[in-house]
Amino acid sequence: MRKYAGFVRLKASSYFLAGGDGDDLVQEGMIGLYKAVRDFRSDKETSFRSFAELCVTRQIITAIKTATRFKHAPLNTYVSFSHTPAGQESDGDCSLGDALPGPGVNDPSVCVISTEELQSLVFCLGSGLSQLESEALRLYLEGNSYEDMAEGLGCDTKTIDNALQRVKRKIIAHQKTREVLA
Repeated sequence: MRKYAGFVRLKASSYFLAGGDGDDLVQEGMIGLYKAVRDFRSDKETSFRSFAELCVTRQIITAIKTATRFKHAPLNTYVSFSHTPAGQESDGDCSLGDALPGPGVNDPSVCVISTEELQSLVFCLGSGLSQLESEALRLYLEGNSYEDMAEGLGCDTKTIDNALQRVKRKIIAHQKTREVLA
């Protein structure tokens, strides 16, 4: 590994990783070198250096492609029902759960406003959701798992996840239109 570390560093210097630095690519190259050491077979008609170069290059290119695919972007940018309409953690701001009336609300103005907000949300969800989104939300609120929902609706779990993400975005957009400007 030490013998080829300079080679890996040189190989990594000719590539660029968006959102990362050169050491990230060197590390990926070292992983490729490790795989070359692990998988090299001397009975094949190739030198270790050329095999290592191929493994290092492929590992670096795979890392670059993986980073630019944004495969995990939906997981990193999800929207929670417990967050505020602006998408931040609820630290004083009103979240969806806070907007709904609770059992201990005695202030008439809070009851009226909460009832109006709930009616507005129900109307928005009733008229603004597709059939799949509506069914997925109903099953989700009943506590079903994604697998059970997918089976019941005859689709896959990714379709259920996408439908619920759309529902969350629609709820947030609805809440933004209902914000009171101070």
